Amino acid sequence: MKAIVFEDFKTFPTLKEVEKPTPGPGEVLLKVAGAGACHSDVAVYNEFDKDGPGAIPPPFILGHENSGWIEDVGPGVTGFEKGGAYLVYGPIGCGKCRACSRGQDTYCENAATNPYLGIGLGRDGGMAEYVTVPVRNLVPLGDADPIAAAPLSDAALTPYHAIKNSLPNLNGGGRYALVIGLGGLGQIAVQILRALTGATIIATDMKPEAMAKAAELGAITVEGGAGQVERIREITGGKGVDAAFDFVGAGPTVAVAAGSMGRMGRCTIVGIAGGSYEWSFFTTPYESTLTNTYWGTIEDLHEVVDMYKAGQIMPEIERYSLDDGLEAYRKLQAGELSGRAVVVPHGE
Repeated sequence: MKAIVFEDFKTFPTLKEVEKPTPGPGEVLLKVAGAGACHSDVAVYNEFDKDGPGAIPPPFILGHENSGWIEDVGPGVTGFEKGGAYLVYGPIGCGKCRACSRGQDTYCENAATNPYLGIGLGRDGGMAEYVTVPVRNLVPLGDADPIAAAPLSDAALTPYHAIKNSLPNLNGGGRYALVIGLGGLGQIAVQILRALTGATIIATDMKPEAMAKAAELGAITVEGGAGQVERIREITGGKGVDAAFDFVGAGPTVAVAAGSMGRMGRCTIVGIAGGSYEWSFFTTPYESTLTNTYWGTIEDLHEVVDMYKAGQIMPEIERYSLDDGLEAYRKLQAGELSGRAVVVPHGE
């Protein structure tokens, strides 16, 4: 079968023929419906150093945002019919620790000794015609379109988890939420905030077209650059936002998020651009929280699918054939994509 493979650090992936996988005990074989191209993939093959933090040893097939149809089942697997559509929860922990017992494989206590982080992150992923998946990692889609749903497993799950953790800050009248970075995750974050809260949503980015999309979704937009924090605080009547979500994570965006917070506010850094923040008692709002988050739980993904089925969230996608998958990564790396690139190995 064809697959897009990460073969070495600082090296663009390759499209090549590989052996079709066979499901092991407790696994299924999925015929891939869609595989989302995430900027984390670009970090894996282009930004991380071999011995640096975040490095995942190659080779393996990329693709950690996946959906597909049951093609075959491994030993001991029952209750699944061929053709059933499922979304894939990407993280894979040890399955035995306290974090994994609550479906929070992202925070597995044995991550340092696990053979891989997840599907498409050390273990072969979905940028291929077929992928094997543990039964535990399947979330049913029913009649929902699995191709459009593929990015939900990261591009929606990640902001959903961050927003869900911040809901106490946004419950009540007169609340404000700030979204920094209006790429795939940021646009879905605006949709989730609109569906789950009554907060006024402020959204900011350097790209006018990205802000225009956020405005269509109901956000008040503020252009990045000089005076950005002042304009955000002016919208809130001077008090600052109750919850800020930074989907970039660079030094300047972290500064904007922290500078826009009000007293008792919560600032969540979601992006992994490596920025830092210098804390001071006299410049930080009283009882404010600066935190980060990583992906989400299996339970969260079930809730994300419920929102998708209800029409509350809908990722904007650009579809590519598997043969054109490398072009999707090229455009992603160059910042030329306006939606989420989804590779569709078997056509529509």
